[in-house]
Order: sequence, then structure tokens, then C-alpha cells
Amino acid sequence: MNNSGTFTKLRPLSLLRQLSNCSDSTCLQVLSNSVAWSIYLEQGKITYATHSVEPFDRLERHLRRLSQQIPLLTNEVRTQVRLMFEPDSHSQLIKDDTNSRSNPPEYQAISWLVSQQHLHSTQAAVLVQELVKEVIESFLLIKEGTYELTEPIEKMPKICRLGVEKILEYCQVRLQNWQTFVPKISSPYQRPYLLIKSKFDDQDLPNLQPDLINWMKGFSLCHLAVILNQDEIQLVRNLYPYILKGAIILHEPDPPFDKLPKIFEEQSLFSKLISRLVDTKQELSSTVNSYLNIPEEKIVPVQRLPQISTPPKENFQEPTISNNINSASQRVMAATVTVKKVHKIVSVDDSPTILKEISYFLENENFSVVTINDPVKAVLSIIRHKPDLILLDLNMLGIDGYELCRIIRNNSLFKNTPIIFVTGNKGIVDKVKAKLVGASGYLTKPFTRAELLKIIFMHLT
Repeated sequence: MNNSGTFTKLRPLSLLRQLSNCSDSTCLQVLSNSVAWSIYLEQGKITYATHSVEPFDRLERHLRRLSQQIPLLTNEVRTQVRLMFEPDSHSQLIKDDTNSRSNPPEYQAISWLVSQQHLHSTQAAVLVQELVKEVIESFLLIKEGTYELTEPIEKMPKICRLGVEKILEYCQVRLQNWQTFVPKISSPYQRPYLLIKSKFDDQDLPNLQPDLINWMKGFSLCHLAVILNQDEIQLVRNLYPYILKGAIILHEPDPPFDKLPKIFEEQSLFSKLISRLVDTKQELSSTVNSYLNIPEEKIVPVQRLPQISTPPKENFQEPTISNNINSASQRVMAATVTVKKVHKIVSVDDSPTILKEISYFLENENFSVVTINDPVKAVLSIIRHKPDLILLDLNMLGIDGYELCRIIRNNSLFKNTPIIFVTGNKGIVDKVKAKLVGASGYLTKPFTRAELLKIIFMHLT
């Protein structure tokens, strides 16, 4: 096989199958729509797979699932992992850097969790397997791209080796499941919004959980699934009747998730016309052949995509995670529920622009935002409002964020309240200092709405 190549139509499935027959260690690098996939193989087995779109967000989601069973995976441990291993710049992940290729930062993080005994080796293997399945699922959707095979320069500590065929089988079944929701749903990163004021008192609609209603503003389907500790497909099945009725609308994925390949791409008018012509031509050909009595075996059939019926039952065993979130008595109809503000957030910054930006990003979400532009008076305001999360600027006149964080932490009311520094400082010294004064995380300026929601997802859900 060539070490590199360009495909007008990239065929990920056949490419992976070919690599599963190789006995060497290799790393398959694929680039499509500015997203880079890296799949590591050793003797035909997958040892890890990742892509450049928010790898630590992906790791966080899967660690959260595991934390339901592993008490040692606390929120503090997960925050520490990100502070230690997450690169400051997301662009670093798609550069042609041999060290990151052979040892991705999030893989280093998993190895560290094992070495520090936060994870047992078998638990780490389950984690890697789940991460690989999610990455390969998106990889199989690539239509166009370039690929390169590289030899890993540095040996990664082996956590597990996964059979290619079993992973492919699992991912194909998952994609078939997703296809049953086409064209209403095109990506697991779409964001559902519930139209409370709409009339949808149909008796055939299933019940929705109160927790789901509270969080259905701003978070994607896959993030909601983690918050509710449900499988994504099952969550979508619950929402689908409401989507069909128009009671739930889906917004497109936030950047950078919008760069990932879609489950379903809207057909262009030209493609629809060509498809219609092919159908007409096939019908006409069948009629003519029948009239001329041409035997069926002489006819070369027109190749068509297989129709997707109800997907077969998944036979690739997934780790089971118990779900004790909602009992049957808690289930209510969405029409009878009024969405309330579920969390209060205080933002302290002497810049009115930053305060306005944070309020704007969260104004339509389930958060009550209190802005404070005088850092000297911040402590009294914070005690009065008793927020669930504090966003704190580092560089302010009168008092800096480090000192303010220390004062807040000394108050027993806020011993466990997440405090997030909002700053332009990116140095490792700043991060270490932030940790010493009790900061829970770091949000680097300038930030996007998606990055702000990601911090909230980490610490409040």
C-alpha cells in the first residue's frame, strides 16, 4: 500500500480493513475539512484513535460516564487532567508534529490516570475502547480527504488492542441506527431546543424527563446524553416524536463540531435530479427488456445504495452503566413543565465588554447570570447571591483574581463552588498558581460560546 494518497472519494472502511492485515505498527493520518484523524495500529489491531475536534471534551464526556462507577474519578481529578495535559491552542493538535502524532495529549492523560491509580488498567481499556468507537464512527462518514501512513517514532504505553472488524461492526450498526432519524437529525452535535409555548398535547407522545427539559438549551445531543447518563441513540429515540411534531427544534452544531462529517448531507437539487433520472431510466429499461423478452441474467443491474431498514440488534457488547437518575414517578409531560433557571452564575470582571459577552452567550440558556464590574465589592455580592459557579477575571484594578479567589475560598460557603479564571494568560506558571489558590479551571480570552458552555458542562452538570 502507498504511504500517502488523495481520494476524490475516500473509502475509510476498505482502508482500515487493509491496514488490519498489516503486521507492522503504523499511524493512519487522515485530513478532511480541516479535521485530522489519527488511528494507531499495531499488528493489525487498533491501539488508539483520535481526531482534532475537542479531544479533551471527548475524553471528559467518557470519563464522566465512567465516574458513575469509579468514585476515584472525581470532578477535581478530571479538572486536574485538563490543566496538566490539554494544549492551550487547539491548532497544535493538527500540526505535523511527530511527538503529538505518536503520543496524543489525551492518551498521555489516560496513562497518567492509570499511573496515579485513579483508573485500573482494565477500566482504562474500557475508556480507550469507547473513545476509539466514537472516533471511528465519525471516520467512517468521511467522503473526501487525504491520507498518510506514518511510523510511530515513540512507542505508546499499550493500554489495549482492539480488533478492527469488531469495531467496524459496532460502528456500522450505530450509523444504521442514526440513519433511521434522517433527515431530521444530521449530527449528534446538533443542539435541541424545546418550544414550551407550542401546543403538543398529543396522547401518543412519550413522556420527557424533567432533567432533560431543564438542560435542553445549548447542549448538544451527545452532551445531553452524558448529563442524563443515557445512550445517545436512546435519548434521540425519546426526543424524536417531539422533533417530528415540531415541538423540539434542532440548531446546527457549534464550531468546531460543525467541521465533523454529517450523518446526513442535504442532497443538492442537481443530485436529486440525477437520482430521479436514474430511477426513470431503470424503470424504462425494465419495461423495454420485458417487452423484448431479454432474460434477466443478461441485464447488468444499476448499482444502488441499499435501503436501510430497522437496524439489527447491536451485538458488540458495550460496558453497561447504571442509570438511576429518574424514576417512573418523576416523569412528566413536557407541556406541563415550566423551564426554570437551574443554575446561577456570577461573572466578575472590570471590563463591561467581557461581562456583556458572557451575558449574551448565556442569555437564552438555563442560567441566571449576575455581572459584577467592581472587584473590590465582589465578595459581598457573591455572598449575597450564593452562585453555583463563579467566573473570575485575573487582571483587575484594585485586586487581582488570585487574591480574590483566595478570599472566596476561605469562606466555607464556597469551599466546593467552581471558580473559573477568565484570562488571556496562557503560561503554565499561571495555571499552577491558579491551582494553588483553589481555582477549578481556566477559560482563555478570547473565548467562544461553545468554550464557555464546555466549562459549564465540566463543572455544573
